[in-house]
Formats: sequence, structure tokens, C-alpha cells
Amino acid sequence: MDTELRDRVVLVTGASTGIGAATARAFGREGARVAITYRSSRDKAEKVAAEVEAAGGHAYVARLDLEDLPSVARAVEAVAEHWGDVDVLVANAVRWGGDAPPEPGVRFEDVPLKEWEAMINANLVGAAASVSAVLPGMRAKGWGRIVLISSGVAEEGLPGPGPYGTAKSGLHGLARSLAWNGGRDGILVNVVAPGFTLTESRPPIPEFVIEALAAATPTRRLSDADDVARIAVFLGSGANGNLTGELIRDGSSAARAPHIGG
Repeated sequence: MDTELRDRVVLVTGASTGIGAATARAFGREGARVAITYRSSRDKAEKVAAEVEAAGGHAYVARLDLEDLPSVARAVEAVAEHWGDVDVLVANAVRWGGDAPPEPGVRFEDVPLKEWEAMINANLVGAAASVSAVLPGMRAKGWGRIVLISSGVAEEGLPGPGPYGTAKSGLHGLARSLAWNGGRDGILVNVVAPGFTLTESRPPIPEFVIEALAAATPTRRLSDADDVARIAVFLGSGANGNLTGELIRDGSSAARAPHIGG
């Protein structure tokens, strides 16, 4: 299958670790020009850039902070000056903040409204800003691919991450709107909603927790970052000829916290 990605300009946001890093490396293996963004860990981004080049791609590193919208535009401008307009955007960057599952007894209404504002501004408005910055170049070329990385939490829910899940679910509506808005200009937009994914950036997880989550999936295993990356590469490539406005779940999406210990 020809992905038609050789020398395509690919921007992967939040690519210094985890799913973003795996996605950058996967596009590198296809011979793409991969722009890797980071918020605070330039050294990690540089390491991923070296791995992209070792895999046969080309790499460029730029800073992008979802909570600093001008930095989003600056990153896209820098990539365009270096290589030309972006062909493929993988909007993977995420703001976690302090929105972790709460201690027992913490209620929904105990989450400060400022956390709602910060989470939605970064994870939804920030993603929209990334899309807005690359769309003019894609329209001019008559070709573009946009992959929005969501989360299984957006559909399944989870005790605690109300603002996070809400922001991620907004990406689904964003993709549907963009599919209609960009389709006639050759721009395809889709969402990937990974479930619980094993990455090197996650804190150590007890083996019994991993086993319990895996047992709740159809495949009896959790996805790793490379599994998600391969989905993103297909959606962001020429091999995807007419799939747009869709939500793609991986095999880990069925694994939910209530299965743990029960």
C-alpha cells in the first residue's frame, strides 16, 4: 500500500513523548518531513527528531504550547518557512493539568471552574487553533489530512476527568464540522480515540491493573503507542482516499476503570 507520504510535510503536536513520539517515528519510516513540537522538553523532542531521521525521514523541532495560542501560529509559520505548507496535521498535544481521577468523596461540583476553562481552552480551542493555522495551505494545495487525537474517556467516561473528557469529546464535533468544511478542498479530517494506552511516558502501572484492563478488551491486550501511531499514519496518508468525519476507536477503548479490582 502506497501511503504517498514521502516528502510530505507532517506536523505532529506534542511529539516529544508517548503517542506523539511514536506517531512522528511512524511518519518518518514513510519518508515524510516530520515537524515535532514540544512544550517544555526540547531535549526529548530532539531525541525523537534523531529517531525520525534514523528511520528514513526528515525532522524539524518547534515549540508549541496549547495554552499560548500565538505559539501555535508561530510553530506552523516556522514549519512553513522551513519546508513549505503543512500537508498533514496530527493534533496530539494535550494539557493534563491537575485533572486526575479524584480521591474518594470528591464530587463533580468540586472541580474549580477555572480548571474547566483551562482544560477546554487548551485541549479544544488549542486544537482548533492548530487546524486553523494549517488549513489555508491545505486549501491552496487541494490536499490535506487532519487527525485529531481524542480519548476513549470522551465516550466511556471515567470518575474524575470531567473537564478533560468534555474537551476531548468536543474534537468529535470539530471533526464532523471540518469534514464538511474541507472535503471539497481535498481535506480529510478524522478522530482517533485511543483507550488506555501503554506508553513510556506513563507512570509505572501495577501489573494486576494492566491485566484487569486488558481482560476488558476484545483483544485481551492494551494498545501501545505504536498501535495508535499506525492508525494515525493511515488516516494521514494518501492511502486514505475518502474517509472523513469519522471516529476510530482502538482495541483498548473498551477497557474502563470499573473493571479494575472487580
